[in-house]
Amino acid sequence: MAERIHIKSPGEVAKMQKAGAVTAEILMEIGAEVQVGRTTREIDDIAREIFKKHKVGNSFYRYRGFPGQLCISINEEVVHGSGGPRRIQNGDIVSLDVGAIVDGWHGDNAMTVPVGMVDPEKLRLLAVTEESLFRAIELVRPGALLADVCAAVEGFVRPRGFTVVRDFVGHGIGRHLHEEPQIPNYRPHYKLPRLKKGMALAIEPMVNAGRPSVKILDDGWTVVTADGKPSAHFEHTVIVTDGAPLIVTDRPRIALPEQLGIAPL
Repeated sequence: MAERIHIKSPGEVAKMQKAGAVTAEILMEIGAEVQVGRTTREIDDIAREIFKKHKVGNSFYRYRGFPGQLCISINEEVVHGSGGPRRIQNGDIVSLDVGAIVDGWHGDNAMTVPVGMVDPEKLRLLAVTEESLFRAIELVRPGALLADVCAAVEGFVRPRGFTVVRDFVGHGIGRHLHEEPQIPNYRPHYKLPRLKKGMALAIEPMVNAGRPSVKILDDGWTVVTADGKPSAHFEHTVIVTDGAPLIVTDRPRIALPEQLGIAPL
């Protein structure tokens, strides 16, 4: 696997920083439009206009036939939901996953936002999922084992009563949306490489309030929890550097660790 991982040069990293910054900005702009009463189709239409405004390409639209401008998933929908008639309700949690192409380079990031008066346990699910992402990112250092990065997600989530989705994983990223290596949110049984400076990783915890099992709906895309319980999804595009990890999709957090009684990293 390691020999198929494209190591980005300093110039390519700079291009990924540009792509990541725009992708994060687009995600935040779409997130601000998530309101009670709007349908997921309306959010998808708004996303189309936001992409046009930024004059960048869309990583997801028509990728392998995907019909939406972004992935928008509500409550029990884990990932890969697209615009349709479902209406956002007070108390929902809405996952938004956005990918943009800038000068031929991809950025990819996701977040789950609370809408209105949200149940405290749903809010805890959001906070734990987002914090698990940062616990994993903190381990992204040259020479570190990628398997340890993966294990950090489940290692943080599981003691807090939640489970990680095992059927879908993060990935490498660069000139292509999906590159090697695969990045599960648990320690896999197969071998993963050590990290090297210049690797670009899309790390994306998908965490369920109930069991880890999921299923795909008849539309062929939308992934939902098998038990109907809510799920949360957070993602950043991260570059391995000589020192601290570089989060090219950096943006404000949804939840703060202090809300969980957790000391921040």
